[in-house]
Amino acid sequence: MRADRLVAVLLLMQARGRVTAKEVADELQISLATARRDLEALSTAGIPVYPQPGRHGGWQLVGGARTDLSGLTATEAQALFLLVGPAASIAPDAKAALRKLVRALPDTFREHAQAAAEAVVIDPARWGEHVKERPELVRRLQGTVVRRERVRLVYSGRGRGTSERVVEPLGLVDKDDVWYLIAGTPNGRRTFRVDRIEEATATGDLFERPDDFELSSAWAEIVERMEERRSGLTATVLMDERNVRVMQDRLGRNCELDGTVGDRVRIRVTAPTPLMIAQHLAGWGGSIEVLDPPSVQAELARLGQELIDRYGSMDRLGE
Repeated sequence: MRADRLVAVLLLMQARGRVTAKEVADELQISLATARRDLEALSTAGIPVYPQPGRHGGWQLVGGARTDLSGLTATEAQALFLLVGPAASIAPDAKAALRKLVRALPDTFREHAQAAAEAVVIDPARWGEHVKERPELVRRLQGTVVRRERVRLVYSGRGRGTSERVVEPLGLVDKDDVWYLIAGTPNGRRTFRVDRIEEATATGDLFERPDDFELSSAWAEIVERMEERRSGLTATVLMDERNVRVMQDRLGRNCELDGTVGDRVRIRVTAPTPLMIAQHLAGWGGSIEVLDPPSVQAELARLGQELIDRYGSMDRLGE
C-alpha cells in the first residue's frame, strides 16, 4: 500500500536525517524507481523533503533527524494526511498508522490533520463509468473540507438545469476516477458529482461538522441506496469465460458470477429495467445467451428487429 510506504519513508528520514533513493529502496525492499517516486510525492505534497545534489547528496528532511512528527507545521501535517488518508479507508494498516501519527502531532494540529485524513475516501469498485482526469477542483474542495468552510456551488444536475446553492462540504470520494462531494444542505445531506460542479467558491463562513459523521460509513450508505435503485431487475446470462472479465469491467457490481454451465460461465446482470439490461447485452450478439427473464429476452429481440429494419436493406444493396 503506497500510503504505508510514504509514512515509512518519512519516518526513515526522521531517523537518519538524509537518505538516498537507493537506501530507501533497500530498506523498504522496493524498486529504485518506486523509491524516487515516493520521495518526489512527499516533496510535491508540501512535506519539507528536499533533494540535495552532489556526491554526498540525497534527500533531506529539513530540520534534521527527528524521532516524531512534532517538527511538522500545520500545513505540512495536513499535506501528509491528505496523501495518506485515502488509503486508510480501505487498508487497516494505514488506518492504524494514521492513529499513531495523530497522537504524535502537537495538540493544536491534531484536529485539522484528522480532518485531512478523513476528507477523502477511495472506493475501488466500479459503476461502469470513468472520468480519467482528476479535476483541479478536487484539491480546492479538500481544503474546504479540512477547514470546515461553506462553499457556494453552481451545479449542473442531470436533466435539471443549473442551480446555485451553499453547502457544507463533509468529504470527497474517488470512485474509479469519478469524484463525488458529500455535503450538508438545508434539505439534508446530498451527494454531488464533482465533474458537474461548474463553479465552487469558498465563502469564508465556517460550520460545525456533525459529531456522528464518518465519511466511509456515509459513502457505504450512499452506495447501498444507489445499488438498490440500479438493481431492480436481474437477468441470468451465459457467456464464454474469456469475456467475463470485460463484462465485469463494464458493469462493476452489477455483474456477479453464478457458477458454470458446461464450458460457459453463468453471470447475473442487474439494472432498473429490462431495456437497460438489454442495452448492456445487445453488443455481445450471439456470443451470449440470456436464460431469463423473458422481459429481457423480448427487449433484445425488439432491439435486434430494429437493427434489421434499419440496416437490413443495406446488406441487400451490397450484394
